[in-house]
Amino acid sequence: MQGYFNTPDTHKYSVILPTYNERKNLPVIVWLLAKTFTENQLSWEIIVVDDNSPDGTQEIAKQLANVYGEDKVVLKPRAGKLGLGTAYIHGLNFVTGDFVIIMDADFSHHPKFIPQFIRLQKAHNLDIVTGTRYRSTSKPYTPDAKPGGVHGWDFKRKLVSRGANFLADTILNPGVSDLTGSFRLYRLPVLRHIITVTVSKGYVFQMEMMVRARALGYTVGEVPITFVDRIFGDSKLGANEIVSYAKGIWVLFTTV
Repeated sequence: MQGYFNTPDTHKYSVILPTYNERKNLPVIVWLLAKTFTENQLSWEIIVVDDNSPDGTQEIAKQLANVYGEDKVVLKPRAGKLGLGTAYIHGLNFVTGDFVIIMDADFSHHPKFIPQFIRLQKAHNLDIVTGTRYRSTSKPYTPDAKPGGVHGWDFKRKLVSRGANFLADTILNPGVSDLTGSFRLYRLPVLRHIITVTVSKGYVFQMEMMVRARALGYTVGEVPITFVDRIFGDSKLGANEIVSYAKGIWVLFTTV
């Protein structure tokens, strides 16, 4: 499918970056994104959705907009911490591309995988491409993919993540190997549609998105990625999120 933008790719890719206390990380991730898109001759923009960070993240975002252009780095803040799912919903109000990339701002997701996402999407005309830590090859297969993995986690955290995905896969049969991942490429209309029927908040939001996508008949591909634990700042995942995840599996099992 042809896009409408004056680049060799003809599509425009909008990255939604939810942030909270990412002052140290934001300049580097924006630089990496800009480098990736420029080297691959892609039209792009970054929507920074900041939840009123007290560390000055918004000031950094404004400076980055001055450096890269206000059409490239777009700050759309919110009044406070309102949840990951609603951050994407908020960001969608401002995207101007026809594809949307969601990812973390803390280097857990490296932009170097984005061209692989795009190539897989184009090769198979997919609605969604999601990164996976738990596959050694892409799905559908492409020769350039390398095995996925996790770096920076201890054995206990890896075991919890694997167990969470195994539990969700067994109960919900979502058709993807990494249900809790949050590095994805969507067609804009597909993302808008799925979000309208997704009811979960926080980290369960990502899981429900994939379950809903399968129920709605959208095509999903997977690209192996290496996930790296955050470099600066503290993880947002806590006991409350783990409990919400377990509850979310049950709700999806009984309603979707």
